[in-house]
Amino acid sequence: MAITIHTLRKLKQQGKPIVALTAWEYATTQLLDETADLILVGDSLAMVALGYPSTLPITLAEMLHHCRAVRRAVHRSLMVVDLPFGSYQTGPAQAFEAASHLMKEGGAEAVKLEGGYPRLVETVAFLVEAGVPVCGHIGLTPQSVHQLGGYRTQGTSEAAAARLLAQAKDLQEAGAFALVLEHIPSELAAEITRALAIPTIGIGAGPHCDGQILVTHDLLGLSEHAPPFVRPYADLRGVIAQAVSRFGDDVRTRTFPT
Repeated sequence: MAITIHTLRKLKQQGKPIVALTAWEYATTQLLDETADLILVGDSLAMVALGYPSTLPITLAEMLHHCRAVRRAVHRSLMVVDLPFGSYQTGPAQAFEAASHLMKEGGAEAVKLEGGYPRLVETVAFLVEAGVPVCGHIGLTPQSVHQLGGYRTQGTSEAAAARLLAQAKDLQEAGAFALVLEHIPSELAAEITRALAIPTIGIGAGPHCDGQILVTHDLLGLSEHAPPFVRPYADLRGVIAQAVSRFGDDVRTRTFPT
């Protein structure tokens, strides 16, 4: 049975953790779709798949390209796609145009936006009213990395924590169906999770969120430098390097093909 935004709300109500992972291409997504409740075509693919130094350079056209590939593999999970930097910040009209491209041409079922400032909350409300399911994202917002001064833990002071809690409530009121909490203290994530009726999905936010998401490259041990909160479940970087090295040796010694 296909998972919807309403399924995620029910999982929260039942106390069942939500499993979320990122995707960027067809073959891997087929495997993710067997387990994940939510698959995010995240703008993190800018760094892990396209080699950019941050998420900022990726374009809407590039996101759409990967969105289409993932869509062909997803049959069960809810498919959410990041709106890239520069595609929604000027207001609701720009955001709706970007979201409609991803939904009509890429098959996205929902979009994710970063931030909780008042104008962004207005944009979320507009999108939801227009029929676009929206997932919020607060805490460490990678598209604001230069303004934040790096990939640092957010919400560590009393004032910052209060601001994030207020943003979470505002995004829920605007109609967001879920909220990603990134790189914030575990106690704050627990407080936000208790305060909301919508599910929270953590990444580097401790164990008390309603679900967890990781960048799949980090999960599989493919990333050169993974965040400190990641637990790799495989070492595919080492496996692939070994396989390629063995193939190279066999070709050079003429033992392949035999």
